[in-house]
Order: sequence, then structure tokens, then C-alpha cells
Amino acid sequence: MAGRGLSAPLPLLLLLLVLGEVLPAAQGSGYLSNYRLRSRLQRDRHIRNIRPNIILILTDDQDIELGSMQAMNKTRHIMEKGGTHFSNAFSTTPMCCPSRSSILTGKYVHNHHTYTNNENCSSPSWQAHHEPHTFAVHLNNSGYRTAFFGKYLNEYNGSYVPPGWKEWVALVKNSRFYNYTLCRNGVREKHSSVYSKDYLTDIITNDSVNYFRMSKRMYPHRPVMMVLSHVAPHGPEDSAPQYSTAFPNASQHITPSYNYAPNLDKHWILRYTGPMKPVHMQFTNMLQRRRMQTLLSVDDSMEKLYNMLVELGELDNTYLIYTSDHGYHIGQFGLVKGKSMPYEFDIRVPFYIRGPNVEQGAINPHLVLNIDLAPTLLDMAGVDIPAEMDGKSILKLLETDRPVNRFQLNRKGKTWRDSFLVERGKPPHKRGDGKEMEQEENFLPKYQRVKDLCQKAEYQTPCQQPGQKWQCVEDPTGKLRLYKCKGMASLYAPRMQALMASGGSQLSPTSNSDSCNCGDVGLKTSVLKRKRLLTKKNPSVSSSSEMKSSRTMARKRWARSVSFELDGDLYAVDLEEGYLGSRNSSWATGRKRGTGNEEDNDEFSGMGVTAKPTVSNMLTPHAALKVTYRCSILMNDTVKCDGGLYKSLQAWKDHKLHIDHEIETLQTKIKNLREVKGHLKKVRPEECQCDTPSYPLNKETFRLNAGRMHSLRMPSKQKTQWLQKEQKRRKKLRKFLKRLQNNDTCSMPGLTCFTHDNHHWQTAPFWTMGPFCACTSANNNTYWCLRTINDTHNFLFCEFATGFLEYFDLNTDPYQLINAVSTLDRNALNSMHQQLMDLRGCKGHKQCNPEKGGKERNYFSEYRPVHRRKRPKVKKPSSKSLGQIWEGWVG
Repeated sequence: MAGRGLSAPLPLLLLLLVLGEVLPAAQGSGYLSNYRLRSRLQRDRHIRNIRPNIILILTDDQDIELGSMQAMNKTRHIMEKGGTHFSNAFSTTPMCCPSRSSILTGKYVHNHHTYTNNENCSSPSWQAHHEPHTFAVHLNNSGYRTAFFGKYLNEYNGSYVPPGWKEWVALVKNSRFYNYTLCRNGVREKHSSVYSKDYLTDIITNDSVNYFRMSKRMYPHRPVMMVLSHVAPHGPEDSAPQYSTAFPNASQHITPSYNYAPNLDKHWILRYTGPMKPVHMQFTNMLQRRRMQTLLSVDDSMEKLYNMLVELGELDNTYLIYTSDHGYHIGQFGLVKGKSMPYEFDIRVPFYIRGPNVEQGAINPHLVLNIDLAPTLLDMAGVDIPAEMDGKSILKLLETDRPVNRFQLNRKGKTWRDSFLVERGKPPHKRGDGKEMEQEENFLPKYQRVKDLCQKAEYQTPCQQPGQKWQCVEDPTGKLRLYKCKGMASLYAPRMQALMASGGSQLSPTSNSDSCNCGDVGLKTSVLKRKRLLTKKNPSVSSSSEMKSSRTMARKRWARSVSFELDGDLYAVDLEEGYLGSRNSSWATGRKRGTGNEEDNDEFSGMGVTAKPTVSNMLTPHAALKVTYRCSILMNDTVKCDGGLYKSLQAWKDHKLHIDHEIETLQTKIKNLREVKGHLKKVRPEECQCDTPSYPLNKETFRLNAGRMHSLRMPSKQKTQWLQKEQKRRKKLRKFLKRLQNNDTCSMPGLTCFTHDNHHWQTAPFWTMGPFCACTSANNNTYWCLRTINDTHNFLFCEFATGFLEYFDLNTDPYQLINAVSTLDRNALNSMHQQLMDLRGCKGHKQCNPEKGGKERNYFSEYRPVHRRKRPKVKKPSSKSLGQIWEGWVG
């Protein structure tokens, strides 16, 4: 019995041994099959409708040129080693609200019309026309759970939740770290200055992580799209307490362009800006330190977000994108701080991406823009990209290229842009009829623009033409100038048209009558005599001893002023005395000859001597404006009185007394009218919404209410524009008065200035060097730039609204220290100008992403031809000076 009891477990032990060998093999086989199944699911996620999560991390004012990424080791480890770094990423408008609007809509500024941080920034127009078409709306409609955390737009007031967002936690107004208000799904939420509860970077991080966890728990099969819009490193640059002592010797901002001022070859702001003072330089050092300290909290946020994705198993199915709205400058070109300049430090941004099928540890040199974000997010989600978006999806740039075999050496490569538009400021002014002012054929320096305008027929006719305001004149040095036709041409246009229709030959400019006799004016006086005309009193003009006879005086009183060229400038000499002395006898003799030199007539036609009236009054009375009962103003802006005033001193005194009395009477009447006008302003009724009224007005009522009637006749759109301008003017005046009351002297004409003192920063490290003032930008700094990077070119070409040009070859001048526009020939300038004009008016990705010169850009091979319509090539600038662009141009 005992032997059987001991031998019975042996078969069981053998069975257990066999099972022990089989089970691990089965488990291993199951693991491998699960792995293969998991990989297949990932490869076929589009077929199985398993779409990726998308997380966009956006910072505010973060540069790439001044070394801000050096403070973010965790972010660089996550994004550089695990994803792709785009080394040529740019913002098309280096300002907060315009750039953020471009990110949301995928459009250039000229298509979404948010030109500044104030104008149309989260305005009713933006909310009605552009906000319903952001990428969030398209993703939400496609089934994504969308969420926004952080700064939205500068002028967002928190009164509504924009369409397309399931979860909405947005900052009201501009960037702050403490003492701010959030709009949490439509409910305003105020925060104070307690770090553990109110530090905005941590609030954004914690809320976004909690939302992602909750979404995956409640809706495990629905993808999530989140935007984490941090306010760092924007001012007031308040760091977390644990980082307030970091980077004590921050100096990454000191680049070759640091304090490089003044810049006499650049646009007017940089010509105006001088070197920084020691207090400004000390401020830039502290500013760089504080900015990098704020980014340490963003670095922690990236780590927390990454760990959450790893924990939930969503890392491999999530796209992470890290970028900024634009760059920043700290001391560059003497500008203490700010953005809005077209140079590399303001338009370059960090741009990293990791996710499914994204190559790890790669650097991609293709041009990517902020307008590419919206179409890229839609492409990641498998949503159709609207044709009106100006940007392009960058997903095809992320696909890893297969090895090229020997039979496909001529295979067509990827096509991508090599140029883009940088724009800042408001569009050109509009005319009264609402049409945009016509742009010159070559938006270049003044001399070239005048030359182009002079080709038009309307500027080539003499000033006697009815309704003409300008005439093109060639001065003695050969330069073309636009000269304003004085006085009466536009006033007499209707009357002149009637007289010409009736066949009045007396008004013909080619008439042989004495009144239109264009003899030799004899303006070719010596330079010495021209300078004498500019003296306060010329004896030849004022001396009564040289007035030989009344007939001679009448013949010489033919103009109140004369204009002529002197040393390249146009002078208008006021001849109030009205008499020409014998020392300028060449003028009179020229008139006596009658015919004179035709070249002189052509040369000086339209420069104030538009006609040469004589004693005979051959001009019809209808062509003169009767001012008094004895004097009239003729068509050519000359005064003509009857002969009695020139012969009798008593008659002259009596008529002058009469004119003085008339002036006094009119001044009294004007004073009374102003009092009535002031009264009408006080009792103005409320604006009605009806159409333009047509009230029967008598003549006197119309005179008293001329300004009021003008406003009634204005169309509603024009009236709205006028009211907006009036509101801006009053706002400007209030600011000016407030500065006067506060003894604020920190202002410069036309510049945007700021003051800084010991109370500005409320967190450590503190500023203790006292108050100072600095002017760094201007509201009217409007420009359009062409930025090109390819195998042969790397340049920035800018046209400012003032007509000033800048060109920088970044292959030889990477810090844009020298404006090299004078080294370009005219063909290269015209080619770049035309390309820039095309981009300024582009709409949609096809127009806004041209392939210039029939070439495609590829950094790793030569250009390959693309069979599309060819455009003019941009010539490579030579290091040798090719001379100035045109004669007379001064850069």
C-alpha cells in the first residue's frame, strides 16, 4: 500500500512537466500574435477609423534665434529625439493677434483682415466671418473632442465660447500669469496671485491633462484634439517661485546685431533708434533671464503631458506639435524689446512635431509657416482641407523617403514652396468711392514711381486742361517731377467744359491771341539771380524808382508767385509786391518777343508759369472768377484788375479799404457760423437707422448746416468709417491728456514707447535700477516682405509703405546688418517686386504657394524641373556693386 501510494504521483509529475514546457510556448506564440495584431491595427488605423489624437502646444513671443530653447532640455529631448525639428519655420506676421488668427484660419493676414493687436482682433466682424471657419470647427464636426486652454486672442473679452470647442478655458484679454480672468465654458473665473492655485502655466497643464484622461475614460474610441496656449515667455515674465534664481548670467540674446545702432541704411525706425543706454542694456539682460525662467514651467508641462500619454498608451497614436506665434528681439539694432520687425529674430519660430510615421531625430529644412498649422491638423485627422486656406499640410514632408534605386534616378521629388510673404500693418488707404488706391507698377523709390506715373497721358497735358490737378515736368537737370496745377483748373472744370462745348476758341491753349501767347519766359537765369529771388527783399522787386510807367507795371503784374528748380529742389517764390524790376528784364523781353524758344516753354510748362497774360484782356469774362467789383482771378491763377487801380493811387487805397471791410465782415460771419455749429453739436439728435432723408432745404438753412447735411448725404458705410475715425481721434486725444496729467513724458513723435520702473515686476528677480523710457516700434510701420530660401538663394526683400526698400543676402549677412539693395540690378528688383505683389494679393493655397522659376526646392539634390508655367527668375546678387538701381535714387 505504501509503495503504491508513493508511486501514484509520478505520472502526475510527468504530466505537469509536459504542461510546463507547452504553456510557455503557447504564451509566447500568443504574445507574438498579439504584437502582430497590434502592429496591423496601427498600420490600418485609417481603415478601422482609429484616428490619432492631436495636441498643439503654442507659446507666446518665444524666439528661436536668441537661444530660448536652451532653457527647455526636457522639451528638446521629447521633441527632437522623438520627432522632427523644422529648422526653417516662420511666422508670416510677427504680432500676436494677427499670427494667432492665421494659425486658427490657415490664412494670411490680408485674407482674414486682423492687421494689428487691436483692429479686428476678436471683433464682431471676426466672429461673424472667420471664427466659424477655424480648424476647430472642422475637427469638431468630424467627431473630435476639441479643447482649448490658455491665451486665445488679445482682445477676447470672455463673453462667449467660440464655435468648435467642446471644452473652453481661455484667458480674457492679454497675457498674465497672476491676477487674471478665465472664461471656463462661458463662466468667468477670477484668479489672484497665489502660486499653487493661480499660476496660469500650471492651470493650463493640469486642466488639459485632466481633460484628456477624462475623455479617454468616457469616450475611449473618440480622438482628442487639444490646444495648450501658454502665455510664457510673454510679459510680465513672472516665473514660478522655484525658478526665480535660475540663469543668473543669461546672455544668449547678445548676438552680432545686439545694440547695432543707428542703422542709417534701414527704414526710418532704425535710422531714428540710437545705441542703448547702460540702463537699457541692463534691462535686456534681466528680461532675457526672466523670459527663460518662465519657459522652465512650460518645460515641466511638456514632461507631464508626455508622461500622461505614455501612461495611457496613447503616445504612439498622438501627434505632438510645439511652436510659437512669432519670435522676439531683445536689444537687436538698439531696440530694447518687442517684435513686429521683418527680421529673422522676429519671424523665425521653434517648430517640432512627433507622432505616427514621423521620423525621429530628424531635421527638416523645408519652409513651414504658421498658416500651415490649420491644414496640417485637418490632414492629420483625415478631414478635407478647404480651398480658401492659404497654407499647406506638411504631412507629406514628414513621410520617410524610400531609398532611390538605380532605375529611378530621374524620379520627380517632392514639390514645396521656397518663398513666402511676411506682412505687417494696415492695407493701403481707400478712396472716397471705396475702391483701393491703385498701386504703382513698381512700388519703388520716389523718383522711379514719378517716372512711371509720367507715362500716363493724364499727367502729360498742360495745366490749362479742365479739372487737371497735376502735371509732369522735366526740370533743367533732366529729372521728372509732378507739379500741382495751382488754383482754378478744377474749379472751372464744369464752366470750361460748357465753353469748350460751345466752341469757344478764345480759351484754346494754342490760340495765337495775346492772352495765350506762350513766348519765351526767359526763366534760364543764372543761379546767382535765382538765389537773389529767395532773399527777403530784392531791390529789383521793391524799388519804386524802377517802375517806369503804369503801362509797364500793368504788363509785368502777371503772377503772384513763380516756381523754379534750384539745386535739385523746387522753390515757390512769393511775389507779393507784384512787380518785376528791370534787373530781370529778360522776363519782359521774352514776353515782348512773343515766340521765344520752344524748348524753354516745354521745359518749364506747368511749374507755376502756366500762362502769360498781357495787358490786353483777350480772355473772356466767363473764364474768370470775380472776387470784387474791380478784380478777378483768372483761369491760370493770376489776379487781374481794371486799369484804374494800376494808374491811380487813391483808387488803389479805396479798393484796398473795401477789401479790408469785406474781410472783417466775413470773419464776423464765420464766427457766428461757428457758434451755431457748436450749438448744433450740443443738440444733435440720436442717429436714425432709416435711409438718407430728403428734406426740403432753403438756401440759408443749407449754408448754416453745411457740415450736417454733408453727413446726411454720406452712405451708411462711409458714415460708419467716419465715426470710427472720429472715435480713434478722440481716444488718442484722451490718452494724450492723460499723459499730460500724469507728467508722462515718455513719448516720441510717431513711435510706440513704454516706461519701466521698480514696480513693474511683482515677482523675483526684481528690477531696482529705477524708471526709464524706451521707444521701440511704431503703429504705422507697415511693410511687405519676400522671404526666399532655396539651394541658390537665401534673402529677405522688403518694401515699406513709405517706399523704402531693404534687401539682405543671408548667405553672406545672416544677421541682416547691411542693407544691400543698391547691389541689385533693376531686373532682379522688378522680379522680386512682381513676386511680392502676387503674394500680397493671393488667396488660397494654389495662389499663395507658387513654385518660382519653374523650379522646386530640394536641399539634398539639384533643382528638378517642374512642368508648370514659368515666371521670371530672380538673379543671384553679385558681390560686386552693379551701381545704383537708377540715377538719382538714394538708399
